[in-house]
Amino acid sequence: MPQITQLPDIFWSQLFWLLLIFGTIFFVIGRGMVPKIRGVVEDRDRKISDDLEQAQKARDEAEQTETDYRQRIEASRAEAMKLAYAAKQAGASEAEERTRAIDDDVGKKMAKAEAKIRSSVDKAMAEIDSVAVEATQDLVAKLTGRTVSTAEAQKAVKAVTNG
Repeated sequence: MPQITQLPDIFWSQLFWLLLIFGTIFFVIGRGMVPKIRGVVEDRDRKISDDLEQAQKARDEAEQTETDYRQRIEASRAEAMKLAYAAKQAGASEAEERTRAIDDDVGKKMAKAEAKIRSSVDKAMAEIDSVAVEATQDLVAKLTGRTVSTAEAQKAVKAVTNG
C-alpha cells in the first residue's frame, strides 16, 4: 500500500493542520460564543429572580394591606360594640336601630375591604403566573430552539406551582 509508505512524509503536516483547526474551533467557540451564551442565561436568570422578588413584594404588601384592614375592622367593631352598649342603656328600641345601622356599615366596609384584598391577591398571583409563563416560553425557546404555546407553558407552570 503506497499510502502507508507516505505516512512519515505527511504525518507532521497533517498533525499541524489538525491542531491548528481544532485550536481555532476551540478559541472561536470556547472564548467567543460560550461567554456570550452564559451572559444571556445569567441575565435572564437575574431578570426572573428580580421579577419573582417583585411579585413576592407585591404579595407581602397585599398581605400587609389585608392585616391593616382586619385591624381597622376589629377596631370599628369594638367601637360599634361600645356604642351599642351605651345605646342599649339609653333605650332598647333606639339601641336596636343604631346597632343595625352600625352592623350594616361595618359589613359594607368589611365586604369592600375583602373585595379589595381579594383583587390585590388575585392580581399579584396573575402577575406571578404570567411572568412564569413568559419565562418558561423564553427559556424553552433559548435552550431548545423550540417555541412553546402559551397554553402549554401555562399548563407546565400550573403543574409546577400546584405540585
